[in-house]
Amino acid sequence: MFVPFLTRLLPNFATSKIRHMKYLVCISKAPDTTTKITFTDNNTKFAESGVQFIVNPYDEWYALVRAIELKEKNGGTVTTITVGGAENDPIIRKALAIGADNAVRIDAPATDAYFVASQISKYATENGFDVVLTGKETIDYNGSQMGGMIATLAEYPFVSLATKLEFEGSKAIIEKDVQGGVEIVEVNTPFVLSAAKGMAEQRIPNMRGIMQARTKPLTVVAATDCDNLTEVVDYELPAAKGDVKLVDPNNPEELIELLRNEAKAI
Repeated sequence: MFVPFLTRLLPNFATSKIRHMKYLVCISKAPDTTTKITFTDNNTKFAESGVQFIVNPYDEWYALVRAIELKEKNGGTVTTITVGGAENDPIIRKALAIGADNAVRIDAPATDAYFVASQISKYATENGFDVVLTGKETIDYNGSQMGGMIATLAEYPFVSLATKLEFEGSKAIIEKDVQGGVEIVEVNTPFVLSAAKGMAEQRIPNMRGIMQARTKPLTVVAATDCDNLTEVVDYELPAAKGDVKLVDPNNPEELIELLRNEAKAI
């Protein structure tokens, strides 16, 4: 049985009239899940040659689609933001085809999470965005760092792993699953949110959206100076799977022996 919890993160001056919000959605590229992963430069870089990239699904399905839904319901604008080179433009255009109004690309390699978060937080604060949305994580690094870092650097409230987002005026009503129940969070804009399963569902771009995406604004912005706090020393692939041993179903003693002495499972 789920029990609702309520957390308040706002002063009591929110109004009931819903105003048009400026949504900033963080978009990143990720290798298609069928991609064979290899490394280059002495195992310090991911080899991108020949790799099919997609929009990180959690950014697309949850964060982007929910921002578009709220814009369609209440008005406002949806801007996507990506840190990286021109090779990111195809996945940015897909986000525009799904329904974003415009896009921004910070023209610099995404060296680490801190660098990316510093660029996004600066752009968000300087341009007055009400809500910054990220997916819960990327499917390649699974770091779940971006939302918290952006919020800290921007000095905005942060709600992680949200499954529902609605508005009453400038006050957001957010739900997130917790052990034994659902936590309900109320927070005034501006804030940062990482979106999890339940926030929205995948939206397939239609032909009209694909055609419109070709002419929607994609602004390229120079990166600001930022310290490099981390460095990749080495990547390695998981160890190859070993041979499978087949055990005669009429010989359970052998199975027990293997589980105890080789697999160390019992």
